[in-house]
Amino acid sequence: MKGILLVNLGSPESPTTKDVKPYLDEFLMDKYVIDVPYLLRAFLVRGIILRKRPEESAHAYAKIWWEEGSPLVVLSERMQKKVQSLVNVPVSLAMRYGSMTIEKGLQELHEKGVTEVMLFPLYPQYAMASTLTILVKAEEIRKKKFPHMNFTDVPAFYNKPDYIKNLADSIQKHLVGFDYDHLLLSYHGIPERHIRKTDVTKSHCKIDGSCCNTPSPAHDFCYRHQCYETTRQVVELLGLPADKYSLTFQSRLAGDKWLEPYTDVEIDKMPAKGIKKLAVVTPAFVSDCLETLEEIAMRAKEDFEAKGGEEFLAIPCLNDDDEWCQTLSNWINDWAR
Repeated sequence: MKGILLVNLGSPESPTTKDVKPYLDEFLMDKYVIDVPYLLRAFLVRGIILRKRPEESAHAYAKIWWEEGSPLVVLSERMQKKVQSLVNVPVSLAMRYGSMTIEKGLQELHEKGVTEVMLFPLYPQYAMASTLTILVKAEEIRKKKFPHMNFTDVPAFYNKPDYIKNLADSIQKHLVGFDYDHLLLSYHGIPERHIRKTDVTKSHCKIDGSCCNTPSPAHDFCYRHQCYETTRQVVELLGLPADKYSLTFQSRLAGDKWLEPYTDVEIDKMPAKGIKKLAVVTPAFVSDCLETLEEIAMRAKEDFEAKGGEEFLAIPCLNDDDEWCQTLSNWINDWAR
């Protein structure tokens, strides 16, 4: 019997320091997120970051928390329910971090008699800190708890025509009535070394301005290339001229060289360049979360206006959009036949 496990990032149980701290510990101690030797990672995370970050993050979560709970979890559950109504196989939802574990999701499928699992990381672009860690964790659990199960891993869908159309349609829909000067596509940042680590050729990814445009097997696992390709296809579908949009990377940590240009730096410059009405979309996420609702829709908006910007539109993620849920169900139905 076939079944689906949708996997998203995760969330603390509540917007309190008590709950945010263990969530951040699990997330940041993941060797695919902070990819340094364990002792150094433990020193950085537990000796430095977790001294201040949980309280700061709890404050940020409190600003976006819904009555029903974490927006990321609530939106993911809505999406899962819509998709389940459109397919004839069981669809479960799990999170990489937090209490909605991958093990619980697989157990739910197991109890329904599922032996063939479509493992679906809900990330359009591949990265070791998102996609890979889900695949590795799920395989570890499968070997220990569900050895009878077989997995089919869903590859990054950054360039699938129906996903691109869903994203372009969503952007266009939200831009109606907003006479914007510029559209910013802001992707989650990652350290440059992650790009080189996931380069299957071990030589292609030089991050030199040309490698992402030169065909290579490395592109199947290159987050940077996939972000640029998603952008290229979306703006082509929207018919945007080159001076009407740009691409940036958000949410970096201090210390390492991360992918550039940086979202906050670029937004600060825009009003002085005559960009007074800015729209921002975050295509690295399919569900709105802390990085979209607080970092972009609140902090980036405040920074933009403080620098002289006049109007700021944060375009929602695909979330449980009907077209997007239909696309997901089509992919599932094609596999389940």
